[in-house]
Amino acid sequence: MSRPRLPLLLLALALTGCGAGASPAATGPAERLDVATAFYPLEFLAQRLAGDAASVEDLTSPGAEPHDLELTPQQVARLGEDDLVLYLRGFQPAVDEAVAQQAEDAALDVTTVTPLQDGYVPVEEGVEHADEEGLDPHVWLDPEKYADIATAVGARLEQLAPDRAEAIEGRTEQLRGELKALDDEFTRGLAHCERQEIVTSHNAFGYLASAYGLQQISITGLTPEQEPTPGRLAEVATYAEQHGVTTIFFEELVSPAVAQALADEVGAEAVELSPLEGAPESGDYLTQMRENLSALQTALGCSSA
Repeated sequence: MSRPRLPLLLLALALTGCGAGASPAATGPAERLDVATAFYPLEFLAQRLAGDAASVEDLTSPGAEPHDLELTPQQVARLGEDDLVLYLRGFQPAVDEAVAQQAEDAALDVTTVTPLQDGYVPVEEGVEHADEEGLDPHVWLDPEKYADIATAVGARLEQLAPDRAEAIEGRTEQLRGELKALDDEFTRGLAHCERQEIVTSHNAFGYLASAYGLQQISITGLTPEQEPTPGRLAEVATYAEQHGVTTIFFEELVSPAVAQALADEVGAEAVELSPLEGAPESGDYLTQMRENLSALQTALGCSSA
């Protein structure tokens, strides 16, 4: 008499069931990329362009001054594990050093996308930017140049996540369109103004000034912690009075005391103008840039005509 076949059939069914259960895991969603960014404008790009394809960590904490960034040993070591590190060489020495140690192959230096302009620009009547000679890192304040950086970041993300390249490309094109619209708003909004001179506490707005025909006169240089000399303050005060400057701009991450004192001396108002080195308290890069535009239009006496 032959032996019953039922146990063998049950074993075959059990093995088939195990195989069927394993296949979904093999074809499941791709792992997310790990992306590190040096400061807010690069974090904004990474989040907007990567979407759910990446986990993005910004090295600069909210509310911190990115110029002063120091990294912990753990943060430096973690860079060696990231798939992509976005930074701007020369802006944050601690990040430059960490990238050289841990992440050269994974890093994208955005200064390789668009060249930086000189941060030392003479202006009329002998007044100059209170600056050491050097390159101005604040390239993100020109929406057109920022769009070029977005394109490069999107391309790198597509290479790293080819299964999601189509979605990343779509988000990149959408953001480029939004930045083009922002550029158009600034061009129109600053085309008809009573004044073109902007007095700022920190030499951070050179790209914005160059893009839209403005003249920046800064109290301090590329590094906001730099203390102005009494002679420099007197020089800027004289310039402000002679040119009818109504507004002295300060930024959100440093003390407004010097700007306020200068504004009081020349009968002007101290108003915030964000260089977007850190994340805004509400909204994002686009909304904060539009708030900057509104502040500039009021300060410069701009009309829509």
